[in-house]
Amino acid sequence: MKDFASLVIALDQTTKTNERVRALAEYLGKVSDRDKLWTIAILSHRRPKRTVTTTLLRNWAAEKADLPQWLFEDSYHVVGDLAETIALLLPPPSQHSDRTLSDWIAFIRELEVLSEADKKARILEAWDSLGHEERFIFNKLITGGFRIGISQKLMVRALALFTGLEENLLAHRLMGAWSPDTDRFDQLLIEDNPSDQLSRPYPFYLCYALEGSVEELGDPANWMAERKWDGIRAQLIVRAGNLFVWSRGEELMTDKFPEFEPLAGVLPDYTVLDGEILPFREGIPLDFQALQTRIGRKQVTRKVLQEVPVILMGYDLLELGGKDLRQHSFADRRKALCHLLEQPDMPEVLKISPELPFTDWAAVARERADSRKYHCEGLMLKHKDSTYQQGRKKGEWWKWKVDPMTIDAVMIYAQQGHGRRANLFTDFTFAVRDGEAWVPFTKAYSGLTDAEFQAITHWVRKNTLERFGPVRSVSPVQVFELAFEGISASPRHKSGIALRFPRMLRWRKDKQPEAANTLQDLKDMLESYGE
Repeated sequence: MKDFASLVIALDQTTKTNERVRALAEYLGKVSDRDKLWTIAILSHRRPKRTVTTTLLRNWAAEKADLPQWLFEDSYHVVGDLAETIALLLPPPSQHSDRTLSDWIAFIRELEVLSEADKKARILEAWDSLGHEERFIFNKLITGGFRIGISQKLMVRALALFTGLEENLLAHRLMGAWSPDTDRFDQLLIEDNPSDQLSRPYPFYLCYALEGSVEELGDPANWMAERKWDGIRAQLIVRAGNLFVWSRGEELMTDKFPEFEPLAGVLPDYTVLDGEILPFREGIPLDFQALQTRIGRKQVTRKVLQEVPVILMGYDLLELGGKDLRQHSFADRRKALCHLLEQPDMPEVLKISPELPFTDWAAVARERADSRKYHCEGLMLKHKDSTYQQGRKKGEWWKWKVDPMTIDAVMIYAQQGHGRRANLFTDFTFAVRDGEAWVPFTKAYSGLTDAEFQAITHWVRKNTLERFGPVRSVSPVQVFELAFEGISASPRHKSGIALRFPRMLRWRKDKQPEAANTLQDLKDMLESYGE
């Protein structure tokens, strides 16, 4: 654990990529293969399941620190991170432990079957045997909140430096359903085992938002445009007669979409498609909210299948007949994809994302402006000669999203942030007027500068009406312009409205609350959005 804690500190103390890569590679060179695997798993967001609630941890920590609960909670709200708060407030350890990272992972997982009293005894024992830095890491692991800003690409670079293997090969081997419980380090990353490739997806090619003017991309004849669909990015894989569906977040989702099962007998064996899973009915994509309600269910019932049918909108072909096509040009991959998906017996559950014809950039801009009419977020622009790369790249693929929708709303609640913004109010609840009442309809926590957050924090502290722990209700006078990507009906919200990706665009100090939008404005926007 000492080595892992030292690694985390080293990674946190620098923003230089090469230094981070070197620190991680050096760490891998001195720990056991078991610790290597768990480190990779943790940095890949494959953390152990939470076995103790944060409520119990807060109670036990306050007791151990001999603090009243209210003082512990106030300290937590100031620090903004539970793991760090506990590590700071506990008395120094009276024992010493040489447990490794994987030993502590096993310790945490064993807690699941214990009684509350036994859990408490073991947690107190752990806290009393760990120094401040190790205690902080232990708390992060047990709360399931371990995030240190290490990208998958950086981790792959470190593994390449340590193993001497190519980054592309390592990135591919880390995709899929591996686990430190069932895999060995050498088996996963060093040894070549063809059977392991059956379900494994390819690393996804991601892109940045278009920078500057579209005309700066050069000759439009070198580019292809298609809709940017608002669904779940996925790879659909058929190998050895089996079908697998992977999300971009490396989640195996085959059981969530039984509609795709017949494709195992229709698509050629050893085929991999890249596309977007969309809720789709009568030729029209449904709102993303509908898809969220479906994937959140433990079981996909017949009723759900009828209410929220889905398709895969395919837009790239990565493998065909076992041949990796990623180094072929996008134009050639697209041609092969069209030939494959336009077969007369292809099921309706699989469609091809239409190519948008154009001869100049003005025509592309007009298509982008009409995006919401097609229930999409904007356009994707792809260079015809581009290969299929891994990770987020600039230059050959761009997303050109439609301008966001906006509305003016009034802040009615403010909550303190976390981490470096723990002393600021950064999370706000917004409302619109419905007659004489203010109706809350969304929350937002991004979009302002640090100076603006400091200013609004000063105002909140002077204009608090009530306190609810870290949340304060405030006078409904501050108007903000909110931006969002979509709007949908929602029975779960008091307003009946849900927004997609809301954020603060501007603090409208020039506006009075009477000039803000109303609930009827939102309803009108919802009606026009659905047309």
